[in-house]
This record gives sequence, C-alpha cells and structure tokens, in this order.
Amino acid sequence: MTRRHHPDMPSGRRRGAYRLGLRAETLAALLLRLKGWRILARRYRAGGGEIDIIARRGGTIAFVEVKARAGRDQALASITPRARRRIASAARSWCAGREDLGAAALRFDAVLVLPWRLPEHIADAFPAPPD
Repeated sequence: MTRRHHPDMPSGRRRGAYRLGLRAETLAALLLRLKGWRILARRYRAGGGEIDIIARRGGTIAFVEVKARAGRDQALASITPRARRRIASAARSWCAGREDLGAAALRFDAVLVLPWRLPEHIADAFPAPPD
C-alpha cells in the first residue's frame, strides 16, 4: 500500500524538520500578530523562492524569514546570501502588479525560534539583495 503525502510534505527523515519548521512559522506568526502585524500570506512561493511570512503593519510590509535553530548565531548564519536572493525574488513576484502597496516601505525581517526562549523578531534583518 502506497502512502500519499501532501505535495508540500517531505517523506522520510525530513518530516521532523518539516514539522519543526511549521511549528516555528506558527510561533513567528503569533508573535507578529501580538506585535500588531497583519499576516498577509504564509509560505508564499514564486520566482524560484519562498517567503515564510508576509506581514503588514501600517505602512510597512515585511517579508519574514523564520529560522528554528539551536542557537542565535546558527539561525542568523543560515540566512545565506543564496537564501536572501531567493527570498527577494519571491518578494518581487509578490509585489508585481499590486496596486494596493502604495508607498509602503518594504523590508526583510527574520524571526529566530530558539529552544526555551521566546521567538526574536529582527526588523531589517538583511538588505534587499541586488536583482
């Protein structure tokens, strides 16, 4: 008997990491909502990349990368230049043709989810990579 998986759900050993990532994204979204952010999208995929959370508060739209790691330095280091380019590509796709953005400030944030700590929201965690 073949077991069917959701298309986004990896099989085998990666399943635990997948679930950890989903839990971290849920905690990050909760933190952002408590801070007054409105979640516009989660797990947005386009342009060869993925954005964990897209959120808006007032005139600011944040493209948020969520990282769950054992330590803060590990979490920050895991947002590599390649990952930044992929996030920026997805952000450009999300913004394309949207007239509701107006003069919104766009930025790239991070939420670090570490064991036994509250998630840490870092505004402007990295600059927009060049096209």
